[in-house]
Amino acid sequence: MSNDLKLMCILAHPDDESLGNGGILAKYAAEGIKTYLVTATRGERGWFGDEQDHPGLEKLGKIREHELLDAAEVLDIRYVDFLDYIDGDLDAAHPTGAIAKIVGHIRHVRPDVVVTFGPYGAYGHPDHIAISQFTTAAIVEAANPDSTCYSELAPHSVSKLYYMAETEEVFDIYQSVFGDLVMCIDGVQRGPITWPAWSVSARIDTWDHWRTVARAISCHRTQAPAYHLLEQLTEQQRKALWGTQSYYRAFSRVNGGRQVEEDLFEGLR
Repeated sequence: MSNDLKLMCILAHPDDESLGNGGILAKYAAEGIKTYLVTATRGERGWFGDEQDHPGLEKLGKIREHELLDAAEVLDIRYVDFLDYIDGDLDAAHPTGAIAKIVGHIRHVRPDVVVTFGPYGAYGHPDHIAISQFTTAAIVEAANPDSTCYSELAPHSVSKLYYMAETEEVFDIYQSVFGDLVMCIDGVQRGPITWPAWSVSARIDTWDHWRTVARAISCHRTQAPAYHLLEQLTEQQRKALWGTQSYYRAFSRVNGGRQVEEDLFEGLR
């Protein structure tokens, strides 16, 4: 039965798949579930070296694309594609075009479960917020038989949509390693938005796969000046980051209720 199930993550940047969702991608691939990844940008503005050494947006994008493909191989992701937007510009993309691109991937792959960022984008990142909005809208549009988006492909109804639900404990650890996760957008300082424990719909045990996740993260070599600090985590911190991953069930056509799920495919197996 697992061989017939499909999980798709639709995210904003290279490394979102490893840092935020590597545990579930590794876990479900190991169970025989087919895993897929769509990434909106190539992380062209994610440079941590000296500014004078910046290779330029196009070259850095190509480097980070290869890093993502290396990480995807470690995580055993079956399918990787890009929406071809520039890092930092996603929220300025025209919704019609962005939604149509995602509809094409959904109708082509026909996933059972989709995972993306929550509505606040973890810490207010505009790209994270945009991909959450575009993905949510695309799921509706992909199921619409009257949609003109990729009309040559049959409509598809996703069974379950989850938002990443970052807990206070997780953000505390990340900030202890990387410093404050803050951005100034339109003159307003944004920072981590955590989900209260009662709002978490699913807690997935991913501890058996933390070493795989760590290897996937290490593939993002351009981000190494920051990510090598993760090697210094205590076992307790590693368990908090990679022992479980938490999600909010935005909708489900196959199950409901307040009981916290231990499987994103609950109701589908």
